[in-house]
Amino acid sequence: MKNIHSMNSGPAVQAEADRLADFVLFTQRSCILNLSGELSKGNVSFPQFFLMAYLSSEEYLTMSDIAKKMGHSTAAATGLVDRLEKLAYVERIHAAEDRRKIMVRITQKGVELVSRMRREIASDLADMLSNMDQEEADTVDATRRAMSCIPQS
Repeated sequence: MKNIHSMNSGPAVQAEADRLADFVLFTQRSCILNLSGELSKGNVSFPQFFLMAYLSSEEYLTMSDIAKKMGHSTAAATGLVDRLEKLAYVERIHAAEDRRKIMVRITQKGVELVSRMRREIASDLADMLSNMDQEEADTVDATRRAMSCIPQS
């Protein structure tokens, strides 16, 4: 596969970006369809699931952290947490140093849901990757390596 960094012309880079966009749209659609069916069983929305995914990689998040990560107001973040708390996927805890500070952490039930969905997504992606030709696989691999250098927000 061509090294994207060594491509001098804009059209070559754009062609690779277009191929990648097609791949992302296809995989996203497939993964979201599978997520949709599974999440609807537990009455969990996509934003709620994405919040749980964030929480599964952190000890806890404050309401302001949640609002920032989700791109919502604090009030909207509170609504997301309220619904997830009622379903026993997350819990609120008070900070020891300041009881007014509310922190949110994922429960074991939430961890299990996120883990199960992650395994299903990984399985779907493995199926897609196994059906790719070498050029497609090289494009995905190069993109994965390039994106691993992008700072996570």
